[in-house]
Amino acid sequence: MQVNKIPTAVFTVGIAGGSGSGKSRLAELLRTRLIGSADSPDVIVLSEDAYYRDRSDLSYEQRCEINYDHPDSLEHELLAQHLVDLKAGRAVEAPCYDYATHNRTPQTDLISPGRILLLEGILLLSEPAIRNELDLKIFIDVPLDICLSRRLRRDVLDRGRTVDSVLDQYQQTVRPMFFEFIEPSKAHADLIVPGGGENKVAAEVLEHFLIARRG
Repeated sequence: MQVNKIPTAVFTVGIAGGSGSGKSRLAELLRTRLIGSADSPDVIVLSEDAYYRDRSDLSYEQRCEINYDHPDSLEHELLAQHLVDLKAGRAVEAPCYDYATHNRTPQTDLISPGRILLLEGILLLSEPAIRNELDLKIFIDVPLDICLSRRLRRDVLDRGRTVDSVLDQYQQTVRPMFFEFIEPSKAHADLIVPGGGENKVAAEVLEHFLIARRG
């Protein structure tokens, strides 16, 4: 891996919340508003989902049984180290995750530091090592029925899931883990945003704040 040293500070923003709350949408909206182009390296969007553990040791059927809403399913220690590296101006090779196979791919993404890093994921604020590397911690607060409807549409249309499988997973792991890990992590947030990416006023306020931080 080629390591690039960038002589600039990276301002890290964590966007947490339940599955389907609009974390990715808010991150991409902020990125677009900040740079006006999805190709600019000045603002980086990184997903916690990329850090689901490599489970090549398990069969596909066994991987389907993993609780992906529990902190143990994620390699948070690697994500925390990557945040340290990016804030120090060093490029990292982020994992790539395939939702269809429930496993990492052999490829990685070379991520170079930008002035602003937008990190989104359900469990970011539940992990002290991650929280300690975030300069701004945001929690998206959206009613669970709205989260479920968004997740159902996304998983069926974009990830090839069946309605029954999405609902079963929601009842067995998504909803229980939300109340055990995600909702309590709201106490660590600097800012709570209702509505996620649909909250245009919050996006505008955050845009101006981050522009000021970016300098």
